[in-house]
Amino acid sequence: MTNQTIKLDQFLKLKGIASTGGQAKLMILSGEVKVNGSLETRRGRQLVEGDRITVAGQSFTVEL
Repeated sequence: MTNQTIKLDQFLKLKGIASTGGQAKLMILSGEVKVNGSLETRRGRQLVEGDRITVAGQSFTVEL
């Protein structure tokens, strides 16, 4: 079994929430992003299947 993960900043770009890696980094560092209901400021945070990401009142579920 492979343990698939994606970094938080990559996920934001993949979903079109952030248009660039720089924008994703700024969103994360400025406290706009929650992972599973908790504020997350590490852009390298490894996400796994089923994690819920919330940005500006919108929620996204990680599907790998």
